[in-house]
Amino acid sequence: MTSAVVFDLDGVLVDSEQVWDGVREELAHERGGRWHSGAQRDMMGMSSPEWSRYMHERIGLTEAPEEINRIVVERMLERYADGPPWIEGALAAVHRLAAGFPLGLASSSNRELIETVLEAGGIAGLFRATVSSEEVALGKPAPDVYLEAAPRASRSRTRITAFAPRREPGWPASPFPTRTSRPGRRRPRPISG
Repeated sequence: MTSAVVFDLDGVLVDSEQVWDGVREELAHERGGRWHSGAQRDMMGMSSPEWSRYMHERIGLTEAPEEINRIVVERMLERYADGPPWIEGALAAVHRLAAGFPLGLASSSNRELIETVLEAGGIAGLFRATVSSEEVALGKPAPDVYLEAAPRASRSRTRITAFAPRREPGWPASPFPTRTSRPGRRRPRPISG
């Protein structure tokens, strides 16, 4: 039996990948960086120290990684000023699962962005634990952020179910069933462990 549920933020609760991509690409062009078509793919899942270092070393921004991180986070917060781009069904799923399980959140987003998004959705108080990959040794695809969030969310640590973004051909954009979902259509499977 599941003892806790851990959500990812980007790609599970909010449709933010294109926002991150736009902000970082815009900054690269403004500062004379060498943006390339694989940059977003390369940075996906990286912690903020990792992607800001990538932008400094690989994209060629002259600012220190800490300054790159500060600018990107500031611009992400500006983009979220009118509300984050919620994935259909995400808030309802969080509320539904919070009624039966302790919740955790494991995200590559910066702490400030995590808190802003959860507050904007009125769901911050539903999470027992939130962990940013900037607070662990390695960003994704390493499991560090999930391994840190799981025991904080559940005292029993016996079985944690995690919802993480996974793109498969034919899967719906939302990992959460909605009234408009077609019966029999494959949905993302949660990662259990």
